[in-house]
Amino acid sequence: MEKKKILYISNEIKPFVGESEMSSSCRTMLLNMQDAGHELRAFMPKWGPINERRNQLHEVIRLSGMNIIIDDTDHPLIIKVASMPSARLQVYFIDNDDYFQNRLIEADKNGVEYQDNDERTIFFARGVLETVKKLRWNPDIIHCHGWLASLIPTYIKTAYKEEPAFRDSKVVMSVYGNELKEPFRDSYQEFIITKDMQPGDAGQFASPFTFSEVMKKAIDFSDGVVISPDESVKELKEYALGAGKTLIDGDEAKNSESIEKFYTSLF
Repeated sequence: MEKKKILYISNEIKPFVGESEMSSSCRTMLLNMQDAGHELRAFMPKWGPINERRNQLHEVIRLSGMNIIIDDTDHPLIIKVASMPSARLQVYFIDNDDYFQNRLIEADKNGVEYQDNDERTIFFARGVLETVKKLRWNPDIIHCHGWLASLIPTYIKTAYKEEPAFRDSKVVMSVYGNELKEPFRDSYQEFIITKDMQPGDAGQFASPFTFSEVMKKAIDFSDGVVISPDESVKELKEYALGAGKTLIDGDEAKNSESIEKFYTSLF
């Protein structure tokens, strides 16, 4: 595959968070594509437990300072950056006091999922896309991992479709095992509208906004789909096949040659 600009957007990237299928898979793809000579950028949230001093995170002032408006409320966007250990690879962190500081991933220490996970999804998606625009870096491939990145395919193909940074990008969605137990609130479909979007641009979500329904919408707006071998996403695999999407198995995607061949097939 000729050299590409590849943007990875993930809930989790190892070693900044603990071991999981997602954090390990994303790290493996990043290192494989770096070794293959591609130009990379990566984004993830700055979760509360991430130790900024140990991981040498620092704020990027020129990228911070924007406000993301959700339900008429301004939420300041803070961008931090760190280098992945043992690799010359920068990872950008999306931060905000309300959504990420001092908070875990999908649920609190008692296992109770955060009620505003829907708003966190919107903030993260828009924060990443607005920051990439500021970087003046136009990715050929945008590879999204996990529920927090699930709105990005929709935005790229609707609200941001005329943006030079994303106009020619191919979008890939990696689907992992059941990540959320609680559905998003009924206000989710209303809150996602931004920029020049019309209410019908994203299509109609099936209510309730369960993990399955949110991921189906991400699949709808993606060019390719990576499916975890986890049995819990069998329905989503069948949905992606029925929608005619280009698929690759999650384990196979960890192989450098396989994922490059998969990316090439999207163009």
